This record gives sequence, structure tokens and C-alpha cells, in this order.
Amino acid sequence: MKANRLISILVGLLLPLAAHAGLADKTLDIYWVDVEGGAATLIVTPQNESVLIDAGWPGGRDSQRIYETATKLAGLKKIDYLITTHFHIDHFGGTAELSELMPIGTLYNNGIPDHDPDNHPSDDARFRLMIKPYREMKVGRRLIIHPDDVIPLSQSPDQDVAHVTLRCLAAKQVFTKRIPDVGATNNPLCAESKLRETDTTDNRNSVVTLLSFGPFRFFDGGDLTWNMENRLVCPMNLVGTVDVYQVDHHGTDLSNNPLLVRSLAPTVSVMDNGADKGGNPDSLATMKSAPSIQARYQLHKSFFKGAKENTEDEYIANLERHCKGNCIKLSVAPDGKTYTITIPATGHKRVFQTQARPNEN
Repeated sequence: MKANRLISILVGLLLPLAAHAGLADKTLDIYWVDVEGGAATLIVTPQNESVLIDAGWPGGRDSQRIYETATKLAGLKKIDYLITTHFHIDHFGGTAELSELMPIGTLYNNGIPDHDPDNHPSDDARFRLMIKPYREMKVGRRLIIHPDDVIPLSQSPDQDVAHVTLRCLAAKQVFTKRIPDVGATNNPLCAESKLRETDTTDNRNSVVTLLSFGPFRFFDGGDLTWNMENRLVCPMNLVGTVDVYQVDHHGTDLSNNPLLVRSLAPTVSVMDNGADKGGNPDSLATMKSAPSIQARYQLHKSFFKGAKENTEDEYIANLERHCKGNCIKLSVAPDGKTYTITIPATGHKRVFQTQARPNEN
């Protein structure tokens, strides 16, 4: 009896540690939830604070996948901060439904528009109907985000754990005034700059964020499109270099300007595409040809017509068109000097070295 009681006590002590992996092992974790061509990127800090960037489509599937990833894999009980990058249904659609499954603290966005954000007056009534649950859902508080705003994340008291910062670099076509490299000059790659026809959709207004954990850098540009990507790195690179690049706009050819990718010089790219959404040929080719990229991850194998440059199957979380919704996980070591990417459902695991950045702050 005493032995059984002791086992019960030990299990009771170990379960909270297992549930809060980031707090237990002091890692910074990022989960790419499969929302089938929408976006839902969950960040969990060493202090077990959470930031969700976008929340997928409406309909219950995506909110449930986010909830299960947050609670079962990340051990969370709430979402502390949620950032909506822009007002397209595949980014904000699951938010209200998620708020019914778990509490949401602070909600950041560009300010809810009163009309269709893509400037189609005939769609105004439809947009107002779609945005109604988002407008009326219960959250702790709502804030409009601006360039150079910093999400107020808690820092670990442990001196061996790196400092974590999540900064807004752009919102509503306004860009940061902060130059990451103290000795920065004009970006020499801008000599190859090629603009396209002006994008008039809400994609161009996407909130852009940069996550830093010691030397580690992660870039999330929402659905930022070609010309705005150009402005982000020309004439000066306002981002600096990054370790991990979340492929803009699910890997569509409207985005992922090679100038942006080459300027950011990521070691790893992660594409939150669907089987038939995103993962377009040009974007796949851009990732493959980028000289800095060592590994290209995709949530889905792309079945888009002409998509011949899918990454190797080992780096794809979901190989079938009709899938189980497998996620991709990244864990950064407490000192920020290495990071490990896994696909929990397949057993894939690979460790990467964080880039050295003597001049970036």
C-alpha cells in the first residue's frame, strides 16, 4: 500500500512538469498547427506564457486543433496573447470559436474595419457577417498594434535562460524605425529589386513580427505581399537575418519575393500551406534556391498544379491530401544557441545551430 501511495505521489508531481514542458526544460517552443492553408502559429515561452499568431478558419476544425495543440502538447490553460495579422477569414475565422474553448487574454490587431478590407463594396455585408463573432467574442482586452510595439512577455529569473522579445516590425503598411544592425548601410541586394502591380488587398496590411530568444530569430510576416516585402528590406534591411522564416502567405506566388528571402538569409523555412492552398511553384522554387536554407519544412505536400519542388517527404508533416492534421514543432535551447525541429507524428527530428549575430540587437 505504501509503495502504491508513493507511486501516486510521484505521478502527481511529474504530471505538471510534463504538461508544462517549456517551464520544465526552459525552452522556447513554436508549434505550427495544421489549419489546412490558413495560419495558426503558437509560441510558448520558458515562463509558459503563450502567443498565438492567427487562428485559422471557422467551422470548428481549426479551433479544436489549436486547442488540442495548446492543451495536450504545450500544456496550456489559456492563450495569453493573440495577434491577428490581417482580416482574411483563414487568419481570424477560428478565433471566436477558440475563445469558447479556452480563455484569451490580450487580442492585438490592426483595428477591425467596418467594410470589406479588400476594398470590394459589394462584399461589405458579407464581411460584416463574417467578422461579427470576432467583434463580439470575449477576450481580456483588445489593443491595436503598431510598428515597434513589444509584446510584454515575462522573463525567466534564471540567468542561464535567454531574454525573449516579440516585436512588431510592420502593420498597415507602416514599418519599424529601428535598424537591427548598428553599422547598417543600404542593402546591396536591392540592386536586383523588381516591383509588381500594387496589391490592394488586406494582405499588404499584415502585421509582421520578429521573435528573438537570445541569438535566435524567427520571422512571421503573415500574408505580406511582394511590394511590401520589398519595402521591408529596401533600401535598408529592417529585419536583419533570421534563423527561421515562416514562408509568407502560405507559399503563394503573390508573396515570397526572393529579395526578402535572400536578405533574411534563414537557415530553415516553414511553410504553413494546405494540400491545395499555397505551396505554389515559384515560392517552392524560391525556397529551394535560397543559398542559406538548409531545410525546407511544409505542413502539407503541395498538390498545386505545377508544384514540382516539394521538399523531401521527411520534412512534410502531412503527405496525403486528406490528412490527420499533424503539426510541426520547434524548440529552442535555453541559451538560444541551438534549436530542434520535430514532426511529432512521424518521429522526425533535426537539430540546427543558431546563426552568430555580433552586430544585431
